Amino acid sequence: MPPTRIIVIRVIISLLIGLLIGTAINEISFLFLRETARAPKVIELVIPKGTAEEVARGETPPTIPDSMTFVVGDTLLVKNNDTANHELGPLWIPAGSSASLSLDDAQSYAYSCSFQPGQYFGLDVHEALTISTRLYGILFTGIPLGVLIALYALIMPVKQKELS
Repeated sequence: MPPTRIIVIRVIISLLIGLLIGTAINEISFLFLRETARAPKVIELVIPKGTAEEVARGETPPTIPDSMTFVVGDTLLVKNNDTANHELGPLWIPAGSSASLSLDDAQSYAYSCSFQPGQYFGLDVHEALTISTRLYGILFTGIPLGVLIALYALIMPVKQKELS
């Protein structure tokens, strides 16, 4: 084979290896982000009866998490089944009613909250993990890695076939 053809083959193989490694690295990291790999939806948070008394005693209600994770476009629907009125940031939720909060910006929120003993509730809003996000991750990892492998492959000596 002519030397230029060997070089082209090495570069192509190196780029393919880089893309394969980039795919593996990104797909493994995306496994940890599964909760944001979905379309926006309505997520319900129920404040159970007796929550105000538990919070007054300094106890954390067992069915209410300390914080929650969402994707942009989700709506948090807070249902108050307690006999007391409650507050979550901009929401005022009278006893026996519900209120909703649209989460349209990717950021972390720290809201004042009357149904947690610490009077704080954290909401993390992330961009939804889409197929294009995954492809960008693979390309931004795989192509530079493939180029580095190709550079290494180009400086490696080519074995010459001995003529007999």
